Amino acid sequence: METSSNVLSLKTLENMFMTILHNCKNMGTLKKIHAQIIKFSLSESSYLVTKMVNICDQHEQVGYAKLLFKEVSEPNIYLYNAVIRAHTHRHLNLFSVFLYKQMLKEAVFPDNFTYPFVIRSCGELCNLHLSKQVHGHVFKSGVQSNTVIENSLLDMYLKCDGIDDGHKMFDEMTHRDVISCNSLLYGHIKLGHMKKARQLFEEMPEKSIVSWTAMISGYTRTGRNTDALQIFHMMQQAGVKPDWISLLSVLPVCTQLGALELGKWIHFYAEKNGFLQRTSLCNALIEMYAKSGNIDQALQVFDNMLERDVISWSTMVGGLANHGKAHEAIQLFQEMQKTTTKPNEITFVGLLSACAHVGFLDVGLRYFNSMTIDYNIQPGIEHYGCLVDLLGRSGCLNQAFELIATLPMKPDSAIWGSLLSSCRIKGNAAMAAIAMEHLLELEPEDVGNYVLLSNMYADLGRWDGVSRVRKLIRGKIMSKKPGCSAIEVDNVVEEFVSGDESKPFSGGVYSMLWLLALHQTTSEIVAVDMFDR
Repeated sequence: METSSNVLSLKTLENMFMTILHNCKNMGTLKKIHAQIIKFSLSESSYLVTKMVNICDQHEQVGYAKLLFKEVSEPNIYLYNAVIRAHTHRHLNLFSVFLYKQMLKEAVFPDNFTYPFVIRSCGELCNLHLSKQVHGHVFKSGVQSNTVIENSLLDMYLKCDGIDDGHKMFDEMTHRDVISCNSLLYGHIKLGHMKKARQLFEEMPEKSIVSWTAMISGYTRTGRNTDALQIFHMMQQAGVKPDWISLLSVLPVCTQLGALELGKWIHFYAEKNGFLQRTSLCNALIEMYAKSGNIDQALQVFDNMLERDVISWSTMVGGLANHGKAHEAIQLFQEMQKTTTKPNEITFVGLLSACAHVGFLDVGLRYFNSMTIDYNIQPGIEHYGCLVDLLGRSGCLNQAFELIATLPMKPDSAIWGSLLSSCRIKGNAAMAAIAMEHLLELEPEDVGNYVLLSNMYADLGRWDGVSRVRKLIRGKIMSKKPGCSAIEVDNVVEEFVSGDESKPFSGGVYSMLWLLALHQTTSEIVAVDMFDR
């Protein structure tokens, strides 16, 4: 009777402590409750420890959860699940897998609540061999028909780049939902298989906002901007309202194609739907406006931001620099220095570029030295390129050449091209020839370099040099990359490539160009005739 009374007493205490834990709101209170649980010799109760581990998981205190777990000599399936889940949530995937193996050794059999988190950890570890082992365990356990587990297995294979295994898993699934299709879609997009991704996308019986956004970001990442815009417009026509992530995916396309009207619409839509609280979206809007020539609108977005990160400051500094507003760029950097946000490598690229545009040699040199001294940022090839440009524009060609000769890395074509441009402006043909020699070594097929050298000789009146360069061009098999431009009409962006006559409206375009050329020629003849009179 005494033993039965003790058991009853322990059960009563467990229930009492469970009620107390249910009302626990913070870790400080939990630790006090834990002390009382130890006092009553209940620290090995899987029932209570599972609840405490769940509280630790909610407060992101996985270290304390591990200590609680170690106190239990014979943890049950519920406690194992709780501690595996807590570690998976914190991306401590190796320990999650270790706990899973420990379960198997102790003959604690996994259930439907164990596998999704173990599978997720395997996927995040990108270990295909381990993933297949766990899949085998799932198959033997008989729980594979669970839709959540099947989707987890599919996602696991695709994270491990096992696209073939993922396809096999997809084909064998007992029930496919939009999550399954999105996982396979992401798998193809991740590997750059946009043709297969588009085929799957078209065949999907149901598309979520995630499906549309995945296709937009996939096309954007692979440089297929027109296709990305097409998907975005299709999404709108289908009545699917964009979220802030889909807007963030399509904004780089507006930037690349100069689709300013669509960019403005996205800005209005984001403001109307309360998305401008997202710093990353505001950063993309700033870049879009700055690169589309509307620097004042970029500044307005920047000024109205609730929070700014280093990308916000760097994008704005770079945008002002590219628009020739060097003084404003430097002033903005000085404002940044008063905040807690520390500049990074990109910030200094914009800052040095601003100094180069207006010839602020001393200021630029001071900022270049400040990178390492004040911020412990080691200059990269882009920073040295800006410095060469700054020295060249300031007429310090010898210093620029000496800097290139002592660089800690091999100079790239941008640096030699910058020196060549400065030599052309300052009329230093001898140094230009040296820069040209290096440029031709790095980019032997780029006809633009030869044209630049030919123009420099022409500026100096050295027609023998012009003739030599032109003969060199004719003697090589080189082709200039066709010029490409884009125009936005009624929110539709059309791309034009020089010499391309494949578009249905090409005839009209070339007829208009011919009329414009004829008009210009006629105007020149009239001007000459009036001058002769």
